[in-house]
Parts: sequence; C-alpha cells; structure tokens
Amino acid sequence: MFLRSALSLWPLARNGTRSYSSTGVTKLVAVTVDDQTGIATVNLQRPPVNSLNLELLTELSSSLTDLEKNKSRGIILKSYSDAVFSAGIDILEMYKCEEERVTLFWSALQEVWIKLYGHFAPTVACINGHAPAGGCLLALSCEYRVMVKEKTIGLNETKLGIVAPQWFIASLVNIIGQRQSEVALTTGKMFTTEEALRIGLVDEMAENTEDAFSKSLEFFKKFKNISPFARAQTKAFIRESTIQALVKNREKDLKMFINEIRKENVQKGLGQYLESLKKRKVS
Repeated sequence: MFLRSALSLWPLARNGTRSYSSTGVTKLVAVTVDDQTGIATVNLQRPPVNSLNLELLTELSSSLTDLEKNKSRGIILKSYSDAVFSAGIDILEMYKCEEERVTLFWSALQEVWIKLYGHFAPTVACINGHAPAGGCLLALSCEYRVMVKEKTIGLNETKLGIVAPQWFIASLVNIIGQRQSEVALTTGKMFTTEEALRIGLVDEMAENTEDAFSKSLEFFKKFKNISPFARAQTKAFIRESTIQALVKNREKDLKMFINEIRKENVQKGLGQYLESLKKRKVS
C-alpha cells in the first residue's frame, strides 16, 4: 500500500510533484513523484542518446531502490529526448575495456534489470524515441509499453556480432513468443512502432511524447479497484522464474559476457561501428 508520508522524503517541485536525483549531484536520471497519485516519472537524461554506461546504470539502480523503499504507486520510464529513448549499451563500455570496469558495468546492468523487471508497483515504458538493444531491454522490463509513432525498437545485438544473453532473450520471448523472438533476434530486427504494436511488442501507439505520457498515466487506472498486494504478488509469481534464472547464474552470465566481448571478431566489429559513428559526425 502506498504510504503518503514517504513522499515527504522528496523535495517539492513544480505542479505538485516531488523530485530528486539519485546521487544529489549528477542528474543522469531525474525522478519526479506526483503528490496526488504517487506515480514516479523516471527520466533518463544522458545526452545525446541515453547510452547505458556504468554511471547512468548506477544512478538508475539507486533510483529504483529509493522508489521501492518509498512505496511509489507506479513508475513511468521515459527519455528527456524525443529522438531516442535509449540507444542501448555504451559501446565504450565494451570496446578495449578494462576487466574491473566492465565487471562493474555488467553487474550494474544485471541489477537494474532485476529491480525494474521485478518492481512491485506497476511500470510503464513511455517510449518517446528509438529503443534499440539495451533501450529495448529497459522497455521490455516494464509491464506496459506506449510508443510514439515513427520510431523503432528491437534487440539488434547480432548486427554488432554480439549474442544477446539469456535474460535479454527471455524478456522478449515472454512478450511476443518464441517463434517471433527467434526470427527477430537472429536477424537483429528493428520494428517500427506500427510493427511492434501489431505483434504485441508494444501495447499502444501515441502521436507524440505528450500523448504517450498521457496514455502511460491511463494504464494505472486499470488497478483502481484492484488490491495492491494481490496485484504485486501476482506479478511476482509470473516473473519469478525469469528473474531467478539470472539471480542464480549472475557470475556465470558475467563471465560469458566478458568472454564474448573479448573475442577478436567482436572487438573488430565494435571498432568498425565506432568508426562509422565518427564518420557520421564529420559528415
């Protein structure tokens, strides 16, 4: 049950909301909580494309912990940018990386997924920009997805010569089924908003960010007459086996990831991708 007294922990912001940053200094993740509804908006804001690096993931993990402790009534995850929800994992976390740094990075990503996928309150991904790879994973971790039209989403790791981990795959299979997932994952398919809606990868399509946010808020009304405990426990039962599969094998998953990205062909592919990005900036 939502504890209104817990909201006193957040400083008052505009429009009857309370806001904070997870570290109090940097603001790669900004959180606002509506006083009336108790719904938190978690805004990713690492320019230019919200690429997931260690610092962003650490802040996001901390924010999710705070929201869990303070019994928020729900979470809307969105981007500061109308262009990109999240471009996924920061390539620099994988390219010529030091083992200590990449260990911390991958552990942080695991932690964020466990916390978001298993969050007790309702969660909505307000996908107001493109969401490839890790950006798609964040969206898949939420219970409901509203996506702005003319955007793209998908787990396209194979196009970078990378094998998606089991928990990435399970997140997709649990939503669109094994056959659709197999084709999408092996081909690195990026779905348009319309295609994603058609196969159930997203639940609603929106005209723009404002419309997407409004539709995200509407989702929470479905639980107006539902016991918060019954809802949360049912969600936990449904998602438990998927979460536990990673929890029990976190060290193995970490070692597999490090071994995978160290492969010569993977490093070569990442290097080529970085070079292509540099050329785009120049042109």
